[in-house]
Amino acid sequence: MNVLVTQPAPDFQAGAVLSDGSQVDHFSLASHISNRYALLVFYPLDFSFVSPTELLALDHRLPAFESKETQVIAISTDSVYAHQAWRAIAPEKGGVGPLRFPMVADVGGDIMRAYGVAHPDKIL
Repeated sequence: MNVLVTQPAPDFQAGAVLSDGSQVDHFSLASHISNRYALLVFYPLDFSFVSPTELLALDHRLPAFESKETQVIAISTDSVYAHQAWRAIAPEKGGVGPLRFPMVADVGGDIMRAYGVAHPDKIL
């Protein structure tokens, strides 16, 4: 596990689905947060039974984070295509709907490893 206290957050560049539903190939932490705080939320996979509950709860509380100049960014090992598909499904049918924060695709697990959150029995 990496100890990152007092260290700059590791920057990354990856594909992502933005809050407006658009897809970008080069989302970077540094260019996206610009003088704001960031809450990075790592979750294992789209279409799992626990992740939608947590992500929807964050989405419902997004105004509170924004009032503290904090950007919520979700990161999983799924592709941008899986993120798009999950967003296209209403929450009552097992999806997450149009979340108001970016969903980053960490397909190779590089971001997970940079932050020291990869489990030894990781899913990749």
